[in-house]
Amino acid sequence: MTPTTIGLIAGTLTSIASIPQVIKTLQTRHVRDISVWQPLLLAFGVALWMIYGILIGDLPLILANITPLICNVVLTGMKIRYSKED
Repeated sequence: MTPTTIGLIAGTLTSIASIPQVIKTLQTRHVRDISVWQPLLLAFGVALWMIYGILIGDLPLILANITPLICNVVLTGMKIRYSKED
């Protein structure tokens, strides 16, 4: 396996890792057991990775961080919004 292949697999897995949690939270609107800090810190972390990718001109790094950034921002928003209902 080449380093590029490993990087593509890693980027794909980390990009889709938050999707199941977002879907489950949308379906149940249950956020009591989710810490607000986990998706918030991940959103900041992947945003910084994306900025780093932009600065060095690394398109795969940029693309690999778009989906997790969106998912973690949405999850943070749901945690804040649905906490009042939960």
